[in-house]
Parts: sequence; structure tokens; C-alpha cells
Amino acid sequence: MTPSPIHAYLADLHARHLRNTDGDVADYIPELKQVDPEQFGICVATRDGVVYEVGDTRQPFTIQSVSKPFTYGLALADNGEDRVLAKIGVEPSGDAFNAISLAPKTGAPMNPLINAGAIAACGLVHGEGIDGRLARILEAFGHFAGRTLDVDERVYASESATGHRNRAIGWMLRTFDVLPDEPTPTLETYFRQCSIRVTCRDLAIMGATLANGGVNPVTGRRAIAAGYVDNVLSVMATCGMYDFSGEWLYRTGLPAKSGVGGGILAVQPARLGIGVFSPRLDAHGNSVRGIAVCRELAADLGLHIFDVSRRPAPVMRLTTTRRTVASSRRRPRTAADYLHGVGNRLRLYHLQGALVFASVEPVIRELMERTATADAFIVNLRSVQSLDGAAARLLAHTQAALAERGKRLCLTEASSWWETLTDAGMPRDTFFGDDDFALEHCENALLAKRFPDEAWDRPVELAQCAMFVGLDDAALATLDAVLARRTWNAGQTIIAAGQHSDDLFVIMRGSAMVSIPTQEGVARLAVFTPGMTFGEVAFIDREARTANVTAIDEVECRVLTQAAFAQLELDAPGIKIRLLQNIARGLTAFLRQADTELAALR
Repeated sequence: MTPSPIHAYLADLHARHLRNTDGDVADYIPELKQVDPEQFGICVATRDGVVYEVGDTRQPFTIQSVSKPFTYGLALADNGEDRVLAKIGVEPSGDAFNAISLAPKTGAPMNPLINAGAIAACGLVHGEGIDGRLARILEAFGHFAGRTLDVDERVYASESATGHRNRAIGWMLRTFDVLPDEPTPTLETYFRQCSIRVTCRDLAIMGATLANGGVNPVTGRRAIAAGYVDNVLSVMATCGMYDFSGEWLYRTGLPAKSGVGGGILAVQPARLGIGVFSPRLDAHGNSVRGIAVCRELAADLGLHIFDVSRRPAPVMRLTTTRRTVASSRRRPRTAADYLHGVGNRLRLYHLQGALVFASVEPVIRELMERTATADAFIVNLRSVQSLDGAAARLLAHTQAALAERGKRLCLTEASSWWETLTDAGMPRDTFFGDDDFALEHCENALLAKRFPDEAWDRPVELAQCAMFVGLDDAALATLDAVLARRTWNAGQTIIAAGQHSDDLFVIMRGSAMVSIPTQEGVARLAVFTPGMTFGEVAFIDREARTANVTAIDEVECRVLTQAAFAQLELDAPGIKIRLLQNIARGLTAFLRQADTELAALR
């Protein structure tokens, strides 16, 4: 698959933050001191299962405290909300992760994401003994990650050998009957839980599972009941970063959880999950690079959940190809047949609603996935209600990525967003007034690629005109004698709407535009080029003209008047019958194309 601009953005983000070497690896657990501090991965997983990753995203490390929200969710599933709330609070403690932070009267931990609360949650997981509980935890975590996980036994042994403070917390919980039994089995289960091996990619998918209402977007398997997802995300938002939680939420607006193994998991509810892995930690025990990357992602991509201006919904209102929607420029048969044959290589999209990262990401993914089979993409922005800087930058990067591959991106009806897009780096020649002009531009490019030496608009003779197909030389000579010859300069009106006319026009040289006035200006209905006929409807039914026809450049036409047409019935009735047949054939073809386009647009 063609690399996405979103991947390019993450690669640039990774390269910039790779230079940040602040912080130190965790040293209170001896085995964690052995971790390579240079390891660094960034991964974003969407709620529909698309994963973008750069760096060391497949490098295993121990989950540590990132495990706590998921064990809390398992405890809720096993016991129900009321029983869990009786044992574990949900109030931010404002303390470090290993603080002994218990409610004064009940001894209940302040929340499930400090060590005391996590140990209590571990004690609420159903299962026989250490092995039974651990098996349920591994199974649940595996459903979130979408694969089988295991325990790093060396890290577990190191944690168990040095976990004296956690043992003290366990005995305090037993004193208050938060843990009903001797705490050692629960503590050993907890140490193993923290020593489960995951990757940065796993964290992103686990986050995306929460974002997707508890269903893993890659496997399609439910990992947690939907009713408990908001409980888990709530405590992540308020307590997930310990004594840094307030500033974290203020800056990023994302529920998150960090671990001293160097992992950070963040969630944009209903949108995506983020995983970052880098072992160097700050004074709060959070990954230095992870904090910086998540803050920049939230700012650049507009992920803050409390930004009320961003409520993305599906934005692709229309998707079709040139095979069903063509430009109004009428083409010679050879050109028209070729364009129809390769019509799927020119794609048209209409977007609507709010364009932010989460809503524009599927659009960009669609464009990049189509590069193998399409050469040009037209994106109409008329119904877009808002466009933020992140979406504009991603669209600009997409245009550049497509251009590098010899593909075209055209934006139409983007006047409301022109400045935002050009400021983001979108080239000015990307913009077109409407779909019709963009379609014509892209059709011309397809024809130029296939027929580089062909001049489609060169002057023609009578025999080359569709109106006179099937007539022999003698008949053409007869017509040449009765057809008037007229010329117009560029910009001159050939036909005015509302006027009565007895003439039918066949273009021999130049091109002419059919248009009608609208509230927004002028709508182009068709462009006729040499060899084509116009004015035939009013010529047949003798009613007033319904549209204007204007010369685009210098135009020469052969004109059939009603008087000359009537005379043909006397002098050459066979020619008149053939002309009527050709008029009918041309109108039928036009109506068929119009029906196809209306069906596509509907």
C-alpha cells in the first residue's frame, strides 16, 4: 500500500523527538534498569482497525501500570459497579503512583490507578489462586490487544523481590478488609500483571478497543462490556497520570495511562487509541518522549475531547468515478470512448460536515489506497462546515504525496477554506471553481498521457462531424452548398436564452460554452468543440432557447436554417431523414449520460 501522509507525519514526529534524551529509565525495579533507553515507538490505531506506526512499535516491554485500567475493567465485569465502588474510590489522589493513599474511615484506595487501588482491583478478579486469576487477566488483556500475551518472568521475579512497599500496601488493605484474605496471592498476581509483555502497537490497539466501545477493531471481538468502558475512561482521564493528571488533561484532553516500563496509552473516545513507548522517565514516572509526543499529537490533530467545536461524523457524502460523471466538455468519439474505458482512474468525492483529523483520516486513507488504480482525485468541499488546521495540513501532505507518485488531487468549491488550505501548503493550482472544470482538467490530462500528439480541438471538415455521419460525398457536397458559414469572436454570444431561432449549428473551428445564469453566477452546462452540433432541440420543437451559448475562442460554424432544412425535403429527402436520425441519436446519447450522472449524484 502507498505510504500515507499520516505515516509521514508520525515519522517526522518520531525523528524530532528522538533527539530528546531527557529523563532516566526506572531503577527501583532492578530488571528495568537493563532496558535500552534509546528504544522509541509511536503508534496510532483508529476505531475501524487501521494502524499507523513508526519506530520500535514491535519491541516487547512490560506493561507495568498501564495494566491498571484493564484490570479495573475486569473487576467491574466480575463484580458489578456497586461492589467495586464499595472497595475502591474514583477520586484523584494528587499523589505519586506508589503513595499509600487510602480513605481515612474505610481504608478504601482513592482510585484504581494508584498502586493501592490496582492491588485491590486485582483482588476482585475472579479465579482460583494466583494461576487462575492470572489466566483470566492474560485472557482479558489478550482480547484488548488482539493477540496472546505472556509474562516476562525475569521482570516479575525482580518486582516480587523488591516490592516491599506494595506488600505494605497489601497488608494495610487487609487491615481494612479491602482484601478479604491474606494478601500474598493477590500481590504476586499483581506483580505478574505488571510484568505482562506488550508492544507499543498493542497499547494503541488496546486504546482503540476502548475508543470502539470495548470491541477490538482489528479482531472484531468484544473485550469489555460497553457499559463499563465509560467507567474505565473516566478514571483514566482523572487519575491516569497520577500527580500529573490535571496538567495532562488540561494539555491533551485525552484519557490516558502511563507505566514505568516507558509506555503511555491514550484514547480519544469514539475515534482512536495512541501508544507511545520510550523508557526514559520524568520525575512523575511518565515517559518523557511519550508525554511530549502525546501533547503534540493532541495539538496538531485536534484531539482534545473538550473542544466542543470538533464533533466529527462521516464526511464522505458522495463517491463516484468519471465513468458515471463526466465533464460538460463534449469529446470526439475516440476521446469519449477512451475516457469511458478508463473512467475508474478518475475519482470524485463530495465531503460534508466538520473536517478534523478523525474525520479526514478515512478520506486520506481512501485516496492513498486508490493510487494503484486511479490517476486523479477530485474532492468537493462545498458542504464542509468547518476545517481545522490539522485536517488542512494532512490534505496538503496528501496532495504532495500523490504528486510525488504522478497523481493529481483537485479541490473544488473550496472558497470558504481556500486560505486555510493554502496556508497549510496546498498549491494554488490545486483549486477549481467546480467539479466540471476539475473533471475537464483531469480528462485532458488522461487524454494527453494516452494521445500525446493528438490535437482534439483542431478544425474539422463536414465528413468528420457527428451530424453528417452516414452521408456520402455527393450528399456532403449538397449540404456544403446549403449550409451558411458564420464566425464569432471570443466572448460573443452565439445564442441567447429566451430568443427564438430557426438555426442549427455545427462547429467547424473553435469551442463554445452552453450556460445558464444562477444565483451564484453562471453554471456551465456543456462545452462544444469542432465536429459537434448545438441548438437542435429548439430547432426541432421551435420553442425559445433555454440557455446561452458563448464563443470561448474564435468560432466558425456551419448553420442549417429552417428554410434550407425544408428545402431538403423537396430536393434531397434522404439527406433530411439521415440528419433527423443523427439528431435523434445525439440527443438520446446525451439523455442517457445525464440519467447516469443524476443517478450517481443522487
